[in-house]
Amino acid sequence: MAEQIVEIEIKEPQVGRRVDKVLAAEIEELSRSAVQGLIKKGLVTINAAPVKASYCLQAGDLVLVRLPPPKTTEIYPEPIPLTILHEDDSIIVVNKPAGMVTHPAPGNFSGTLVNALLAHYPPLAQMDDLERPGIVHRLDKDTSGVIVVAKTEAACQELQAQFAARKVRKTYLALVEGHLEPQLGRIEAAIGRDPHNRKRMAVCRGGREAITNYRVLEYFDRHSLLQARPQTGRTHQIRVHLAFIKHPVVGDRTYGYRKQRLLPKRHFLHAQHIRFRHPVGGQLVEFEAALPQKLTALLAHLKKDRGVLS
Repeated sequence: MAEQIVEIEIKEPQVGRRVDKVLAAEIEELSRSAVQGLIKKGLVTINAAPVKASYCLQAGDLVLVRLPPPKTTEIYPEPIPLTILHEDDSIIVVNKPAGMVTHPAPGNFSGTLVNALLAHYPPLAQMDDLERPGIVHRLDKDTSGVIVVAKTEAACQELQAQFAARKVRKTYLALVEGHLEPQLGRIEAAIGRDPHNRKRMAVCRGGREAITNYRVLEYFDRHSLLQARPQTGRTHQIRVHLAFIKHPVVGDRTYGYRKQRLLPKRHFLHAQHIRFRHPVGGQLVEFEAALPQKLTALLAHLKKDRGVLS
């Protein structure tokens, strides 16, 4: 794979900011330290001249970034314990814990669900997608719950088709800030990359269609427990939609409140239930993942110490 060249013309919101900070925000796959490494190697120029990381951008500057071709990284099996809800010749259904990345990506080439699955079922390594073998959908790192993995190419293609046709029904439990009203609702707002931070998603013009249906199950003094059913499958969809209507998910450090007192190490979003047609035979199947003990304990705490409102 050849090197990639990224060209960025500096506009008013970026004027006066350090070039390393702007590039880390604009180029999704690069951290700030990675940008600084490229600058030291002379792979970043401004108006055709080398630049320092501390350079403050000016209006009209033309930034060129040369991204070297990615190194091929072999993914190794790791004996990580898995909570398997169901397994047959075609699929594995797993209850993924919070803190586990679904598949390898820059900065996360070990400790992922894929690493664990390769140890559990080595033939996955023979599938066509070497980086995400068997993965037909994903959960965010700090989202726990049910996830389906294909064990064969045929099963993978069939499940991917069901997700693309919106025939898979997914149900999440979320605890959000404030009292969400009405109790039954639908959030319909397009989602795309945040124009101010390419590592985040946002409701924005030109984004892709995104629909989330929700139902409030219980109100607490300062929070609402709800069931969310995404009709589409955009990145971070539920979290972005709930933040957009001013009821962010508790513990969400990307889209929620800066100070997180209740859940400082994860957010309260759990993939509780999934329903789809089995890739072999076509029968309707459904699986459910129990709410993790930490989240169950938090709900008990809210009920006991803060009361439940009708």
